[in-house]
Amino acid sequence: MSRAFRAEPGAARAGLLGALLLFPFIFTLGFRDPYWVYVATLAGIYVCLALGLNVVVGLAGLLDLGYVAFYAIGAYSSALISLSFPQYWWAVWLWVPCVVVLAALFGVVLGFPTLRLRGDYLAIVTLGFGEIVRIVLGNWDSVTNGPKGLAGIPSPRIGSYSLDQGLPLLDFLGPLLWDQRVTVWGKEVNYYLLTLGYALLIALVAARLDNSRLGRAWRAVREDELAARSMGIDVTRVKLMAFGIGASFAGIAGLLFAHIQGFIDPMSFVFMESAIILCMVVLGGSGSLVGVVVGAILLAVLPEKLRDFQEYRMLIFGLVLVLMMVLRPQGLFPAVQSQGSSARS
Repeated sequence: MSRAFRAEPGAARAGLLGALLLFPFIFTLGFRDPYWVYVATLAGIYVCLALGLNVVVGLAGLLDLGYVAFYAIGAYSSALISLSFPQYWWAVWLWVPCVVVLAALFGVVLGFPTLRLRGDYLAIVTLGFGEIVRIVLGNWDSVTNGPKGLAGIPSPRIGSYSLDQGLPLLDFLGPLLWDQRVTVWGKEVNYYLLTLGYALLIALVAARLDNSRLGRAWRAVREDELAARSMGIDVTRVKLMAFGIGASFAGIAGLLFAHIQGFIDPMSFVFMESAIILCMVVLGGSGSLVGVVVGAILLAVLPEKLRDFQEYRMLIFGLVLVLMMVLRPQGLFPAVQSQGSSARS
């Protein structure tokens, strides 16, 4: 049985990722407050973001501190298209390819000037890019409405059915299970299932990339760029693909965030968001898909669980991260490659 399990690492990993992504929703069923389903939905969005940043940081080894910029580009581009063409409310799903391509293009645009940069210099340039995008969004009043943000973003629809409506099944089960909160629970569950679907799709794509020739090229560049060049790897193309693919995942997350929230403003995309997403990758295990998913869920849920300690919750949150970095710097679930290399050393 163990041989069969090892022979199908992709299927086993996909199953574990699916179980991890389903866990927050199963966990929330024990509560009578739909707020926790909303928290699970945000956790799913963070999973999408963390998986995208893991491509750039964990696989390709490129430190990106401006990753939130692609999150903002995805959110604003989808919101602006939807608000500009309200008569095409039924075509909201057609915006997804547009957002993916636009975010990927911006990722490549960021990648070009940073190809020769390393370490601190790369971090500074990417950080500056993130801040430039936020400042532009906050000052381009004629398009983005400046610091006031964009309101009235339509909720996702399937045909004529708005996800703001309750699920028909919950109309029957709601009074029995959730104290008459049928409409609220229906809306929250709809959004959660939508986010879960995209998170699973991105996780599967990330798993395929991890086991592909491109994934091996990313790891080669991460470990030794000079050696990778000598083996015939086109380092420029590989790096640009990492930036583009990672940015496209963030674009999808931004689209989900905009249409679920119904309102976005530049302050939703500050540098702290990039720092939190990077912490998710590092905490879970840089380069490890399962670890990144676990890290995203933990850092999305933990601050909410600590709200009872309002005055000290960020202190506790920070101490937990510091202890993790001291006691287990490789993360909760380190990548298999790092385990193997450490064993050989």
